[in-house]
Amino acid sequence: NRWPPFILLKFALESLCLNKKPMNHPKEEVTFLMIKPDGVKRGLVGEIIKRIEQRNLKIIALGMEKPSRAKIDGHYPKDAAWIHRLGEKTLATYQKYGYDAKKELGTADADKIGKLVRGWLLDFMCSGPVVKMIVKGVHAVDMVRKLAGSTMPSAAEMGTIRGDFSVDSAAAANRDKRSVHNIVHASETPQEAQHEIAYWFSRKEIHDYKRTDEELTF
Repeated sequence: NRWPPFILLKFALESLCLNKKPMNHPKEEVTFLMIKPDGVKRGLVGEIIKRIEQRNLKIIALGMEKPSRAKIDGHYPKDAAWIHRLGEKTLATYQKYGYDAKKELGTADADKIGKLVRGWLLDFMCSGPVVKMIVKGVHAVDMVRKLAGSTMPSAAEMGTIRGDFSVDSAAAANRDKRSVHNIVHASETPQEAQHEIAYWFSRKEIHDYKRTDEELTF
């Protein structure tokens, strides 16, 4: 499993607290967004928050911290299947651009490469402060991912956060033996959002409110 039992129990309890009212209206959906060290160091925090709020989404929790490696290690999956897929994606990138994975990485084994790439990701994510937030609003998960753009900046559409502010690619990152610098992390599903919210925030850090324009936009 992705998380140990005591973390899963914490997720369940926090999720119950966060969702005291039935989430049967799309505007009640919440998601987790993190501005990664590259986004913080490049001074993009204000721009990203502006784009979120301009879409009539509201930020109900916000904080900055410099996470430990252990904290980041607990955030990202570490199960064998996820690591294997990560290795396969890396091998596919090397093959696509005609690079020799075994020559550059010392192995062509997907599992070993997956662990190596995950290590690069952990190094990057604890290299500086991050800004974490909970975003609430109509279809918040999909809306925030739409604003963020494709995971790979080089493939992200112009007008998205990644498309406008990064040109990084898996090929460039792999050749440099580092993580892709893609500015933000956004939850992929409502279930993942609940897990990540519980992992990064306590209930007392969450403050819901009504925006003055809600009656006009919903």
